[in-house]
Amino acid sequence: MPSFPEGQAITAPGSLRFEDVTQDGRLQPIAIPPSLALLWRTVLAPHPGQRNAVKAGVIPILTRLTLVASEQSIRPDQPTEIRAGFLLTRDPAAERIYMNVWSQVHATAGRLARKATAGELELAGSLFAEHTFTRPLAPPDQRRVTELDVEGYPRLPETLYSAPAASTAQDLPDGASWIDELAPDATEHAFTLDQTDPNQHVNSLVYIRIFLDAVNRRLATLGKPLKLRTRAVDIAYRKPSFYGDRARAHLRVFELGGSPGAAGFVAGSDGKPRCYVRATLVS
Repeated sequence: MPSFPEGQAITAPGSLRFEDVTQDGRLQPIAIPPSLALLWRTVLAPHPGQRNAVKAGVIPILTRLTLVASEQSIRPDQPTEIRAGFLLTRDPAAERIYMNVWSQVHATAGRLARKATAGELELAGSLFAEHTFTRPLAPPDQRRVTELDVEGYPRLPETLYSAPAASTAQDLPDGASWIDELAPDATEHAFTLDQTDPNQHVNSLVYIRIFLDAVNRRLATLGKPLKLRTRAVDIAYRKPSFYGDRARAHLRVFELGGSPGAAGFVAGSDGKPRCYVRATLVS
């Protein structure tokens, strides 16, 4: 996580739910994204640049999310601290403007047990979120944002960012090797309103849950030990889904440092990827 300009970051108290922490005391990666709520509510919502951008129909859309949980054992019943911030960046090659966001969850070290003592705040998990500025309600040939012509934001951000292609989220990690072939999961998911959010489409975290459920089924089919937890997730989004749509995970399993992982995509009923995903697990 980099240093942030004044007015573009926050450090504030947070909280965890019991289901955010596994029985071995580690933070679930999917529990990290809610930490961004503090940044959006207290920093971005009142920011003049962001307010003027929204008024102009220029919206930062989440296009990639990278989640990493640490090996630190933590207590969900004790205080946490959220540290988050954002930077505006640009990719000259792609002619796009981005809002890149980072967040860290620092939680009280220790284990939830009788007579257990609480330790100091330690890093429990971190997040990187790539948002691409776009005009979602404009005609297709006018949606790309190549500069920010709004008061409060620089026209062209100084920080350069080489955005990786969405498909790289399904690439084999360095040092890993495939142990099976790409194949669709047996279970198809039908989306209802339960999977949507106020942005009027399926929530971005739903795809992670679908993919991880498919990973668990594949590992069980392969006879792998199931004393595992997700350590990291990288997901890149291509297009939204809506209630009534159907989706299916397609994946293959790899091995990295003696632990399994999986990579692939979640596709709609047309077979086209809605997102690309990679997950690494540890025992």
